[in-house]
Amino acid sequence: MAEKWIVGVDLGGTTTKLAFITTYGGIVHKWEIPTDKSDNGKKITTNIAKAIDRKLEELDQPKSKLIGIGIGAPGPVNLATGTVYEAINLGWENEYPLRDLLEVETSLPVMIDNDANCAALGEMWKGAGNGAKDLVCITLGTGVGGGVIANGDILHGISGAAGEIGHITSKLEGGVPCNCGKTGCLETIASATGIVRIANEKLAEKENAGDLAERYMKNGAITSKDVFDCASNHDPLANEIIDEVAYYLGLALANVANTLNPEKIVLGGGVSKAGEVLLKPVKEYFKKFAFPRVAVSTKILIATLGNDAGVIGAAWLVKNRIVQK
Repeated sequence: MAEKWIVGVDLGGTTTKLAFITTYGGIVHKWEIPTDKSDNGKKITTNIAKAIDRKLEELDQPKSKLIGIGIGAPGPVNLATGTVYEAINLGWENEYPLRDLLEVETSLPVMIDNDANCAALGEMWKGAGNGAKDLVCITLGTGVGGGVIANGDILHGISGAAGEIGHITSKLEGGVPCNCGKTGCLETIASATGIVRIANEKLAEKENAGDLAERYMKNGAITSKDVFDCASNHDPLANEIIDEVAYYLGLALANVANTLNPEKIVLGGGVSKAGEVLLKPVKEYFKKFAFPRVAVSTKILIATLGNDAGVIGAAWLVKNRIVQK
């Protein structure tokens, strides 16, 4: 019997990543298309369907090769109806029937979940979390996303919003406003944008010398990568920024772990590329704030799948909820 493929889709605000994936989690072919958000995102499902058909034609494969489509969408998801409650950055301000529309466009069964949940599932299946049935995945990018896996499956909660770790209130006094409407969220501190904000504040507080200050003077702006690069070179100001970020991230992770007692916490997203520069102080603060038994039994690791985590996790949805029915 010829090997069947699953379509994994990671729907982002700028680009949509797609991949043909085997039932064993191997990527056969991957590509991406721009996400067309015009007209309140009404063309998104049509564009995904056309992209799949074009790629099948390019690879000289029949539509019957495909089992189904798994898709990770930004925003909370209603699993029962296959709708996205809202995804403002895609133009979906009200419940959007993503599953039904994509099934009509493709004539294939579709499974959807939140994009951070899919990244967590991907890391559990084929990444740093491989072998762990109790796992927390934190995506540190422009924002902070989270996915919680318990006993081998993702937790969704009553309204699809479980795992919103980025919106744990981390700074009670002096916290800055978050896009969610609250203040002091972890996302305002541990995201790439949060790190840049903290750096800019510290650069404005006093005259600073060193590599980071020089980069700021030369370029007129800095990035989170600049902060991590300078910290690697022992720049005092960069190290001070990293220590503050690690403190709040380590505290939040300890509180999550004290509640869930996971085997592994996996850090992904662009910020995680800092590696040991961030991981080492985070582990130290985690150990300080976590319940002792939790501290010794939880491994904190850097994600290994990179941008592939979302499409692989989306394929896992199909493998485990359609193939195994």
